[in-house]
Amino acid sequence: MYGSSGVCRISEICAKKFGGSEVLYYVLKPVYDENSTIYCPVDSPKLKIRQLLSVNEIYRLIQEMPDAQTEWIDNEQQRKEKFSKIVKEGDHRELIKLIRALYFNREEKHRSGKKFYLSDERIMKEAETILHEEFAHVLNIKLEEVVPFIMGELQKQEEARCAQPE
Repeated sequence: MYGSSGVCRISEICAKKFGGSEVLYYVLKPVYDENSTIYCPVDSPKLKIRQLLSVNEIYRLIQEMPDAQTEWIDNEQQRKEKFSKIVKEGDHRELIKLIRALYFNREEKHRSGKKFYLSDERIMKEAETILHEEFAHVLNIKLEEVVPFIMGELQKQEEARCAQPE
């Protein structure tokens, strides 16, 4: 994973000359955007490359989803800043909380006949893309199968909880 660019593979490490000095770069190819190429300095202190989640980590995140809550921020500008920071940092649990908060807010606005803010829609889409691409790649499923997969796992979890004697 590279920041909010999604799942990437390192296609090569190359040296490029800029301003008289030679710098080593990872050449990253986003898995879900084959036309893009990202050059990332190998020795950058702000390197945003991280290992993908494991299958078990994904299942654990899905199990935690029903309990994921975040406090809603009424001020649009403050919300945009906080949610943008969450997307940029890429913490899975925080992304899930963000998506959940935006989803419930969108549903509430829809029920009351109000419009969902475009900035909220954009941030929600960005967060979903980050999670869905990683889940799809690790679980070896298509992007469009991620939401049904998650819903199926949550349904199994709910059925197991209901089947337990009290």
